[in-house]
Formats: sequence, C-alpha cells, structure tokens
Amino acid sequence: MAATDARLINWDDNLTTGVADMDEQHRILVNTLNEANLSLTDETSFEVLEQITRDLLSYALYHFETEEQLMQDSNYAEARPQEAETHLQQHRSFSAKVVEVRNQIKAGNRIPRDDLLSFLNNWLVNHILNTDKKLGAFLTSR
Repeated sequence: MAATDARLINWDDNLTTGVADMDEQHRILVNTLNEANLSLTDETSFEVLEQITRDLLSYALYHFETEEQLMQDSNYAEARPQEAETHLQQHRSFSAKVVEVRNQIKAGNRIPRDDLLSFLNNWLVNHILNTDKKLGAFLTSR
C-alpha cells in the first residue's frame, strides 16, 4: 500500500492568478504532485521515480514556455524588469534541480520521498503565490 501524506496541496482561490491558461496548467501540476504524493513510497522503484520526474519535468517545461510566452507577448520584461528576471531565474533553477534529481536517480541514488515531495510542493506553491500572481496581476491589468 502506498504511503499517504497529509501534505497534499489543496487547490483554492489563493492559488489562482486570473489568467486561464496559467491557472489550468497550475491545476494540472498540483494534481500531478498530489498523485505522486499518494503513490510514492521510499521503496518506489527507480524506474517509477524516473518516470515521475521525467513527466513532471516535461510538463513543467511546457508550462514555463507558456508563462514565458505570455511574458514576452505582454512586454513584461520592459514593464517590470526585476520581476521578469526573478521569474525566469526561478524557472531555470527549478528545472536544474529536477534535472539534478533525475541524474541522481539514474545513477542509482535513492531520493527520500519526503525530501522530493517537500521540495516540489513548496516550490510550486511559493512560485504561484509569490511570482506567478505578480505576472497574473500584470496581465489582467492590461
């Protein structure tokens, strides 16, 4: 039986940005993380861990492309250069961390379930609340 964790992300209005594409993709990311939270154990096979992190990275990159296209289309970097730079840096940092985790898994190093899920959950919630909401407010104000 898979271990369950009370740290599931509860989707609510606090996580909405007001931008339909972003919010829909955030919901998918939240659902993906919640599913991983329910299915992963410390004994999960390396193949399953590799699959989960590959799928997560793939969808996150797709999502980042969407946000970055919205930023480009709205001239966000010109209007809010520091916010835009921080946003892009967070995307790059997250991607690099997931690639690092994937490389550790491929090398046969077990990543503790709670460490992985804590990082993913905290990063996503903090990114939405502190970075994506700024972009959403900018986009909806235009």
